[in-house]
Amino acid sequence: MNKKVLAIYYSQSGQLGQIVDNFTAVFTAAGIPVEKVLVQPQPSFEFPWNARRFFDVMPESVLGITAPLAPFELKEDSYDLIIFAYQPWYLAPSIPANALLNHPKLKAALKNTPVVTIIGARNMWLKAQERVKKMLHDFGAKLVGNIAMVDRNSNLVSGVTILYWMMTGKKDSMWGIFPKPGVAAEDIVQVKEFGITTLQYFNNGNLEALQPALIKQKAVEVKSNLMFIEPRATKLFSIWANFIIKRKNRTAWLIVFKYYLLIALFIIAPVVLIINTVLFKPFLRKSIDKKKQYYLAVN
Repeated sequence: MNKKVLAIYYSQSGQLGQIVDNFTAVFTAAGIPVEKVLVQPQPSFEFPWNARRFFDVMPESVLGITAPLAPFELKEDSYDLIIFAYQPWYLAPSIPANALLNHPKLKAALKNTPVVTIIGARNMWLKAQERVKKMLHDFGAKLVGNIAMVDRNSNLVSGVTILYWMMTGKKDSMWGIFPKPGVAAEDIVQVKEFGITTLQYFNNGNLEALQPALIKQKAVEVKSNLMFIEPRATKLFSIWANFIIKRKNRTAWLIVFKYYLLIALFIIAPVVLIINTVLFKPFLRKSIDKKKQYYLAVN
């Protein structure tokens, strides 16, 4: 009996699509067909972004407010494995990803099904994945693996380059000085290795042991500095989102939020990280390691 695998995702820039293609190519080459479904919001999110639209999606992203998706079909009622790939927006699952997870067709298919999540992110994905984990659990799915594909440049550098990419649509070197934005081309190719590992455990019927193997391959890594920043940033985004969503003069407050975000990213965050590194981090090694192990795991 042929095994049934579904890979379902939304990709605005095309980067996540490349990652999914490389990951699933291993299954196809092994004779296991993969049903790939690229969903689209309705209306679509244009790429590249304009500045107004880029910040305008913050409240709905943070608050988990869904948007309509264009109709799509799933060929099967159930699958032996579902690969769910998504991107975080403002430290939460993107609006299309959240809409997809809440779609009746996917919710029905997820029940009692092993799931591998693939994240395409700038660098912070922990809290978005916590939301995804909870939804998958609530839908009766079994999360067996997580792969986080990120920009490996520093937080400040990637903050500059991601804005350049999102606003211009160009995934090249800004001014010929900065590194290329997003997930590096060699890492997108490397995802095939994670596909090989997943296929091996899938064929052996041992997906429960998949995540430790992926961790050994560094398919997912947790940086302590970002782990420190992200929960605090998530709370602040929540405050902003709840405030702005209720305002009649939304556009004006989004402009205020834009400047707050730039100041927080390029001025406040570096100062807070220095204080944490010098005064707190040396004395919290055990606690930090425990949190890292939690975020690396899938349960």
